[in-house]
Amino acid sequence: MACLSRHNHTAWLSSSDHQHQHQHQHHRLHDHEDALPRPSSAHRIFPVYAMGITHPIPEPELDGPDPIWDAVRHEAKLEAEKEPILSSFLYASILAHDCFEQALAFVVANRLQNPTLLATQLMDIFSNVFFHHKSIRRSIRLDVQAFKDRDPACLSYCSAILYMKGYHALQVHRIAHALWHQGRKVLALALQSRVSEVFGVDIHPAAKIGEGILLDHGTGVVIGETAIVGNRVSLMHGVTLGGTGKEIGDRHPKVGEGALIGASATILGNIKIGEGAMIAAGSLVLKDVPPHSIAAGIPAKVISGLQERDPSLTMKHDATKEFFTHVATNFRDEKPNGSDNTDRNDVNN
Repeated sequence: MACLSRHNHTAWLSSSDHQHQHQHQHHRLHDHEDALPRPSSAHRIFPVYAMGITHPIPEPELDGPDPIWDAVRHEAKLEAEKEPILSSFLYASILAHDCFEQALAFVVANRLQNPTLLATQLMDIFSNVFFHHKSIRRSIRLDVQAFKDRDPACLSYCSAILYMKGYHALQVHRIAHALWHQGRKVLALALQSRVSEVFGVDIHPAAKIGEGILLDHGTGVVIGETAIVGNRVSLMHGVTLGGTGKEIGDRHPKVGEGALIGASATILGNIKIGEGAMIAAGSLVLKDVPPHSIAAGIPAKVISGLQERDPSLTMKHDATKEFFTHVATNFRDEKPNGSDNTDRNDVNN
């Protein structure tokens, strides 16, 4: 499943190599899968940067078939045939690589690079983390499956890897989280800062995020240091999992598996959002929300139960007409009371 030896890293095309590659692009794309360039020929097309590594990491044994990577390559080849103007881009980003990890490292590194943080350096960092963390290699695949299954705007696995900044921001967070726990906190924070600048997503490297996660759009998502997000959670744009002030220690929300957090929902403090809960768009949540329930309003209140086990998978946000009637009545008849004390229950990490 993984082919992560660093001597297989690819980088930007030089101008002369780009011209040579472009002239031969179309017939390569029509060749049989086995005829696509292997590392030796890819090295002649793309410069290889060791970035100070004395001894390349040996290539791990393959874990088995990788149907998602097969689908990504197939989709990229079809797209290159449909849009020849993108053939060089698709070749450099997808088809020149031997595995999912290489392609993802290449794409994200080149999106995050700046004059002092080179794409080749970032690729080296990302691939090294992928190599040493099998759990991350699993998560990047479950996440791309979540995007493909739940986001109707995601047309293919390939489009998620190439274009969706919510997916990119999430995977860089996984890398930064690993670096944070290696004691490389300065580098982890630098990645957090760069992701915030480029993608508009701010996730503290220490935050714990499960797998099979959807950050739909991603823009404006903020997740604090001690937040925990369970598996199969979907978060829409503008979601905040934050603290309530200057307190230190465990101070951020804990979101249970299968929860759906609506657009611009703000969840503050060390509170629990139960498994399979749904938080309506625009809500301000200051207290625990029971599992499999709907919370809405400012401040949010539980308004009903929820039949779906994992609303994050169904992505149904309307919650019926009665939901909107209830919210409208609350807004008209009640004034928000910001003096309510929040329940602060300890959550085991």
